[in-house]
Amino acid sequence: MTTDNLSTLAHLTDKAPHEAVRVLMVCMGNICRSPTAQGVLEHMATRARLAVTVDSAGTYGAHAGEPPDKRAQIHAARRGYDLSAQRARRLRAEDFTAFDLVLVMDEDNEAAAAALCPPTERHRLRRLTDFCRTHAVDEVPDPYYGNAQGFERVLDIVEDACAGLLDSIAVVKRAGTQ
Repeated sequence: MTTDNLSTLAHLTDKAPHEAVRVLMVCMGNICRSPTAQGVLEHMATRARLAVTVDSAGTYGAHAGEPPDKRAQIHAARRGYDLSAQRARRLRAEDFTAFDLVLVMDEDNEAAAAALCPPTERHRLRRLTDFCRTHAVDEVPDPYYGNAQGFERVLDIVEDACAGLLDSIAVVKRAGTQ
């Protein structure tokens, strides 16, 4: 957890101690990486008893209404994450005011999201990998055209980043109650 993460999340100190932090995970099609990140964060937040509400979206709307990729669901299920109820949707400009954090998976999706983001809400937009504690990566790689190892790698990175994110949220929320 870096000092930069804490300063970036400073806007969360205004939330009531038990008010949910709203997080939106974003990738391109919203069928592999972002639904995986949503499922992982929901699961971890529940286990940690932290009030976090999670959704996911894609910068490309071709898969709107579809469930996550079967391979993403299978690999996630092996680790105890259920993605089956999720449905893809496209990122909207209003997401930047509806969510406290909009976390993208890579540079291309960051650029697409930034193009929709109102300038006053830019502090909400970050990369999920900014919260990694053990993986030294800048992006969550897209596993869509790869093999099983790609989906496992995504889970490894996402689990690390979500644990770091929850740690950062817990620190910021504690600071807000002091």
